[in-house]
Amino acid sequence: MAHAVAYRLWQAPFAHRKLLPVLRHNDLSRVRRVLDVACGPGTNTAVFADTDYLGIDINPAYVDYARRKYGRRFLAADLLDYNGDQEGRFDFVLVNSFFHHVDAAQARRILEHLARLVVPGGHIHVLDLVMPTSRGIAQFLARHDRGPFPRPLDEWRSLFEAAFETVVFEAYRLSVAGVTLWNMVYFKGKPR
Repeated sequence: MAHAVAYRLWQAPFAHRKLLPVLRHNDLSRVRRVLDVACGPGTNTAVFADTDYLGIDINPAYVDYARRKYGRRFLAADLLDYNGDQEGRFDFVLVNSFFHHVDAAQARRILEHLARLVVPGGHIHVLDLVMPTSRGIAQFLARHDRGPFPRPLDEWRSLFEAAFETVVFEAYRLSVAGVTLWNMVYFKGKPR
């Protein structure tokens, strides 16, 4: 549980700001069924309070913490082993800051798998770390993140578009006191 608490404390100042593009481009009141991929200790759960929600993460300690804290459905599993449940597929699949932890081949396999879990008319929503091209704090933090695969924007676009048709592709920044700490990308797509 200590890691789950540490993770939540580290993410707390940025969690809501990280989701702003999702909130700006989507009416969450219309979302019926959410799959929160690599949900960690439930960081995004409260945003989906009025939906059928499932969080999935490979870390059992995160999942146990999230279950206790939120009383929602969470599953400790490898996403590639998850093929849905009796309720069916999802109209909203969220992947928040995960793909920079896996290489391109693994990311492609996961995106192809996720495309099969999205209902017709549904979308995937990906937020992830962009590797800045210029030196600075954001580039330093991206290079030293626990995820060794931050990518430039053009690589993100290519990766996402292999399995999904672009609806929104938007770069944005997370800053503190006017200093950019992380360059991010928001992708909203529909399965090809």
